[in-house]
Amino acid sequence: MNDMVRVPSESLLHFTTEVFERVGVPGDEARLIATSLVEADLTGVDSHGVSRVPIYLKRIETKVVNPVARLEVVQEYPGAVVFDGCNSMGIVTGIRVMDVLLEKADTAGAVFATVRNSNHFGIAAYFTRRALSKEMIGFAASNAPSTMAPWGGIRPYLGTNPFSVAIPAGKELPIVLDMATSVVAQGKIILAAKEGKSIPVGWAITKTGEPTTDPKEALEGTVLPFGGPKGYGIALLIDILSGVLSGAAFGAYLNNMWNNFTDPQNVGHCFAVVDVKKFLPLDEFKEKMDRMILDIKSNPRAKGVEEIYLPGELEYRNRIRNLTEGVPLSGKVYADLVQAGKRLGVAFK
Repeated sequence: MNDMVRVPSESLLHFTTEVFERVGVPGDEARLIATSLVEADLTGVDSHGVSRVPIYLKRIETKVVNPVARLEVVQEYPGAVVFDGCNSMGIVTGIRVMDVLLEKADTAGAVFATVRNSNHFGIAAYFTRRALSKEMIGFAASNAPSTMAPWGGIRPYLGTNPFSVAIPAGKELPIVLDMATSVVAQGKIILAAKEGKSIPVGWAITKTGEPTTDPKEALEGTVLPFGGPKGYGIALLIDILSGVLSGAAFGAYLNNMWNNFTDPQNVGHCFAVVDVKKFLPLDEFKEKMDRMILDIKSNPRAKGVEEIYLPGELEYRNRIRNLTEGVPLSGKVYADLVQAGKRLGVAFK
């Protein structure tokens, strides 16, 4: 069952919120989680959308994730904070951390935070976009279970370790970069396996180091870093900042959310906020950003290229279209949601 289904975004948001409430997540926190997942699907990042609902539910119901979020401050300074996520849902933890940093940045100008004892935090752009509401620059990154070998190796050690940066502009759309350090997020391979689809050559290799188009072989092997050694180097740096520096697990010591239902993951994150006004008058910054964006958009195009895009631009267009047409879900993902809803007494409205 792989035919696409379109679901109104409000219906999907309401359903997803209620599903998490049924397993003990408080209403406001359930809404944050649901919003992140639905926003991912709205913007076309379906690997981190509502396809994650079943695994999130399973981890809560097997009691390896705390359904009620707690966030503790371990150390705090004017420009830095160390948080303990207390094994809470990573999406809720990330939003609460960003809100603290946005307030501190008003005074400090720039502030950096680490988080230990957390869980998968969804799309990183969910947090960095929050900085745009205050016309600040946001940064978010996370380590992840080992799915990617170091460059030249075949045994997974690093995660896909995503990061996002959001930068405000003036009349133009803000820059919102959100990417994994692998060629593709592992979630896309998991989704392909779930839907019975093949994957392109170059996404992953088998456990013996051979190229593959079989997502199941890829999941037993290793995903590949983008740009070869460059992506590997960035993945390593993010694991150091998110995992080692935070006091969380790192590398192969991070528990896998898909097959370990005994132990907490102990995921690590790092976040930063920069108040533009402390460095340059905001109007001047916005004017320069607009000029840069327009310069890039007007760059002579290569043969066959219809338009040059900025990071986040395609996601913005996807969101506008899907708000009107409905959120596109594969038949398999929709069926999984319906099944979860029936089990918990929740139906689409």
